[in-house]
Amino acid sequence: MNTTSTTLPENWNRAMAVVAHPDDLEYGAAGAVARWTRSGKSVAYVVATDGEAGIDGRTPAEAAPLRRREQLEAAAVVGVEDVTFLGYRDGVVEYGLDLRRAIAREIRRFRPDVLITATYEPTYGLDGGRIVNQADHRAVGLAVLDGARDAGNRWIFPELLDENLPPWHGVGHVYLMGANEPSHAVDVTESLDAGIESLRAHRSYLDGLGRDFDPAAFLREFTAAAGTRIGVRHAVAFQQIRLQGV
Repeated sequence: MNTTSTTLPENWNRAMAVVAHPDDLEYGAAGAVARWTRSGKSVAYVVATDGEAGIDGRTPAEAAPLRRREQLEAAAVVGVEDVTFLGYRDGVVEYGLDLRRAIAREIRRFRPDVLITATYEPTYGLDGGRIVNQADHRAVGLAVLDGARDAGNRWIFPELLDENLPPWHGVGHVYLMGANEPSHAVDVTESLDAGIESLRAHRSYLDGLGRDFDPAAFLREFTAAAGTRIGVRHAVAFQQIRLQGV
């Protein structure tokens, strides 16, 4: 495992974050998003599911609208207004052409310079232990990598041309949250409070955990550990994957 990181480059203007569930971005990355939007960058969220299987005490029909609403609130806290839900079924997202097409469509629509997603590794954990990565995270993370390439090739999913979505070659890097070997980090010392409030917006989900959970304590500890990698108080770590020139 790498023990040091470099500061994530910020010489870009538009980022799209593509994740499996409402709240995936709020476990750390939202603090970085707040930093970026405050500096004038445009950020969009794409969420594959409505997170309807995530609250044991509520049926999917009850949970879905709650989680969509809370994701919109969480995004607004950190300056994101462009939020798209793809409508895949929570817990059983499958990697494949349909998912790649849906992600390529959103990339062509928003035309980002960089992409953010969760790691697609089977397990994760930086402190010795390993946790099984949720299946939806693995499927979406891998589809983001392929969808980014698909978005730039007019002959893959040519039906997107009929939707007035020409190829977009502008994605230079994908940044993975939760990676086992992060390479870069973002200083969120000044934007951490917004990240905490963004996670708190997921009230129904957090209440449904069935245990005490303090978003502030969790994120302060989590980002303090990453902060040591670049010599700041609080940071969010990412693994950089290069798309262009390879």
